[in-house]
This record gives sequence, C-alpha cells and structure tokens, in this order.
Amino acid sequence: MKSILRNPIIVKVLGLIIWAYMALCHRTIRWAVLGDDAAKKVWLENTSVIIAAWHSTILLLPSGWHHVMRRWPKQKKHSAMLISLSRDGEAVARAISHLGLSAVRGSTNHSKKKRDKGGLAALNTSMRLLREGAALCITPDGPRGPAETVQNGPVLMSMRTGTPILPYAILSKPERRLDTWDGFRIPYPFSRGVVVFGDIVQPGKGMDKDMIRHALERSLNAAMQRAERFLSE
Repeated sequence: MKSILRNPIIVKVLGLIIWAYMALCHRTIRWAVLGDDAAKKVWLENTSVIIAAWHSTILLLPSGWHHVMRRWPKQKKHSAMLISLSRDGEAVARAISHLGLSAVRGSTNHSKKKRDKGGLAALNTSMRLLREGAALCITPDGPRGPAETVQNGPVLMSMRTGTPILPYAILSKPERRLDTWDGFRIPYPFSRGVVVFGDIVQPGKGMDKDMIRHALERSLNAAMQRAERFLSE
C-alpha cells in the first residue's frame, strides 16, 4: 500500500474518488443541525475560528462546512483544514481542494519526536492564518491518536492567537466503522445525518493547556453523544 501511494497518478485518482464520495454523501444525506445558534454567534464575533471534530469523522467534515458554516455571513479570509504529511493525507488534501478548502500540511502534536514530520511548520502556518483571519478545521486527536484525546497543538494554537475553538460532531446512520486506531467511520449516501455543535472553548486568563484540552474533549464527546442519541431516535 505504501508503494502504491508513492505514485502521484494513484494519489491524484484517489483524491478524486474521495472528493466524489464526500460530495455524494453531502448531497444525499438528510441533514439536521443542532446547537448552531451559539456557534454562529461566535463565528460572527471573531475574526478567526478553530473548528474541531474527531478524526474518525473526517469523511463528513466537508459536509458540515458546506451545509452549515459556509452559509454563515462574514466569511473568513482563509478557509483551511489541517492535513497530515502522510501519503494518505496527500489524497485527502487533493480531495478537499476540490471542495474549496486549502490544506495546511503537517502534524501539530508539538512533540519533539514529531517536529520532523512538519509539526513546527504546520503550527506556525496555522497561527499565521488565524492571525490573518481564518476558519481552520482540525482533528485534535489526529493524525495518529490516541483516539478522542486532544493533543497539545490545537490548544497552543488557540492560546497563542486568542482564537476560540468551535467543537462539533457530524455523524450519519447507518455507517461502517473500521478497525483502525480511531474507529474510522465510513458514511453511507442517502442516510440520516446530523451536525451537532458543542460548547465553545474560549481561551482566557488563568486557563492553562490542560484546562483547555479537557474542556475541548468534554465538549466534543458531549456533542458526539448528542448526535448518537438524535440518530437513534
């Protein structure tokens, strides 16, 4: 598989397939939206916003963007998504380019062992975009987990730029879950879906990294639980 993903033609074709599948799901899933009033208020009141969702839902993240946030007024100067430097990440980066989103490549786990994976460059690029006015989508447990555990990179981005984090869950049922580190979710077209916005995480005085990280985890998990309940009704 690794050797196949080194082929630029294969990567390009794979990117087109992922884009087509994302677009098909976006257009055919019957969407409901919960908790968007508070999220929209934060969007309108801030120059930049960090949008966070768990890595397992990455195939549906552009649907949340196109179905909800892209329709809000006062669109940001930049619309980007943080994508890993892995070979499969290249295909995803190509896919989202067809959806009007730019890619910031690299991991922002901000650990010494991973800075050679483009972490420091990705962190600096992300903070520059946020200071210029960006909507930046991240998967705070990516690219390799642990699953549903917020890493330091997104927290540092928020603290250093004063940017609020807008957590959301996006699910559809039925779905298929893979036996991967994140329990990767494959949505089915023509199914039911829901976008659930969680409590906003706003960095402030007296808040350290752990406080923000735990607040983001609680908000994301609560949003996921609400989405699961909604789709089970």
